[in-house]
Amino acid sequence: QVQLAVFWGGLVQAGGSLRLFCAASTLSFSSYAMGWFRQAPGKEREFVAGISGSGYRTDYADSVKGRFTISRDNFKNTAYLQMNSVKPEDTAIYYCAADLSGSWDVKRNGYNYWGPGTQVTVSS
Repeated sequence: QVQLAVFWGGLVQAGGSLRLFCAASTLSFSSYAMGWFRQAPGKEREFVAGISGSGYRTDYADSVKGRFTISRDNFKNTAYLQMNSVKPEDTAIYYCAADLSGSWDVKRNGYNYWGPGTQVTVSS
């Protein structure tokens, strides 16, 4: 069982930056693929970014490619989502997720563990 805690959502102006943190309670963090998802009001939850357990492979939704960066620190059991040049349409509840899929795979779905959401609001 892996527990995930998400930190540092909030209010940011359009064009600004925000960094989300996801801390995991596991001693084998590097064996877990990590992902970030979001859900806007009235919409389904969608994939934002994913990273392999090793950190060498990443994947992004087209809507955030070039603006958001996913990364991880396996010594700190923490994954990050750096959000730059944010837009009002990035407003959503953001979730992090983990899956025990080894060090190589990057996943867009099928995650087994989910953290609580954090609200990100982008003002225009």
